[in-house]
Amino acid sequence: MVEVRVRIQIERLQEGVFLATSNELPGMVVQAGTLAEIMEIAQDVAQALVDSYVEHGDELPPALRRQVDAI
Repeated sequence: MVEVRVRIQIERLQEGVFLATSNELPGMVVQAGTLAEIMEIAQDVAQALVDSYVEHGDELPPALRRQVDAI
């Protein structure tokens, strides 16, 4: 298994929850009540998205592809 880093943006919403998205991994949208939760969930969501790309034979997003190609 290859490990890659995905940059995420985290913002606190007016409702008091956190929202995480990633320009490097389209489709990643995570909402949680604490920073610890959002980091844990974001990791799981990122892995699921990458697994989906691989399973369906889709090309990885450019930022992830560059990391994998460098290995």
